Amino acid sequence: MVEIRPYRPGDLDKLYDICLATGDAGADAAHLFSDPRLLGHVYAAPYGVLAPEASFMAEDEGGVGGYILGARDTEAFEDALEARWWPALRARYPDIASPTTPDERMQRLIHHPAHMPRRIVEAYPAHLHIDLLPRLQGRGLGKRMIDTWREAVRVPTHLAVGGRNARAVRFYRAYGFTEIERFDAFDVIVFGIG
Repeated sequence: MVEIRPYRPGDLDKLYDICLATGDAGADAAHLFSDPRLLGHVYAAPYGVLAPEASFMAEDEGGVGGYILGARDTEAFEDALEARWWPALRARYPDIASPTTPDERMQRLIHHPAHMPRRIVEAYPAHLHIDLLPRLQGRGLGKRMIDTWREAVRVPTHLAVGGRNARAVRFYRAYGFTEIERFDAFDVIVFGIG
């Protein structure tokens, strides 16, 4: 049995671990990064620290094996990142003008975070990220996690997914998300749900 429970501060290292283990279009990205925490610094850990009320963990007898993270108010979350998350990381990691490696691309994002266009955030102010380790995939857990998250947040929500993550794209469409926009230059599809 898999329990979906609220995030706890002791889960922070699991956010980093799961983010890295699913960070290559749903596959393990550990071989891509010299610094195994960089991906989690950008895409997972700040949610547990800055938005724990919108963060849930999936746990079974093997331990924590997934999460759904997000923010009820994307613009307020971005303000919190600027005030309380990025400064320490910017002091630790140099800015990279022309990144060529995955580590360098994450360092660049720490200094120059991506922002969803205002037209999307106005219509879908919340956003989420969901990642499950392989042992928890294909069991209907993704739907349960999104149901739990939407019940807690109750705000129209957007998410971005890499176009090459075909499994995730199929899942979001089947759940009921609608494609809002594509950013082909970045191979990103943005979905929304009311």
